[in-house]
Amino acid sequence: MKIRTRFVTAILAVLVAIAVLFVPLPQRIGLDTRIVTVASVQRPPTVVFDYVTTPAHWPVWHPSSLAVSGSVDHSLDVGEQVTEEFRVAGRRGRVVWTVVTRVRPSRWVIAGKIDGRPAGTVTYSLISTVSGTRFEREFTYRAPSLWFAILNWSVLRARIQSESDTAVLRLKSLVEASPQH
Repeated sequence: MKIRTRFVTAILAVLVAIAVLFVPLPQRIGLDTRIVTVASVQRPPTVVFDYVTTPAHWPVWHPSSLAVSGSVDHSLDVGEQVTEEFRVAGRRGRVVWTVVTRVRPSRWVIAGKIDGRPAGTVTYSLISTVSGTRFEREFTYRAPSLWFAILNWSVLRARIQSESDTAVLRLKSLVEASPQH
């Protein structure tokens, strides 16, 4: 009987431990991840800004962006929204981005929601340089659970950083190859 009780207790302990991994984390626990990628683009900040803030261009330069819908044909202003189909680190989904900050040509911030829940923030910062523009893309997202935090630390973060690095290199090449305005 003791062996059976210990076995049942061990099974229950494992089930509780697994359940804890999926419990939503409180907002005050700071498990935010920042993915930052920087490039020097040999074009003026206004040209880079207008290109990166026009969602129709996203699938061309960002490997995670599969398609966009909604207001996609112009540089978005504060309050405008766009829906993006994505594949990030192998995971497919749909995010609704809302522009929360626009200071042309130096700063643009969008906040994403997936199924109504916060899904991260993307910030573009542009600084005029002698040769053109210092472009910085920052993607910030929060781990919603301990399981996600562990998965992010062990696998996801590196894949997302690699995708972001590829995206910004593509962006640089595309914008520099386009005729100067």
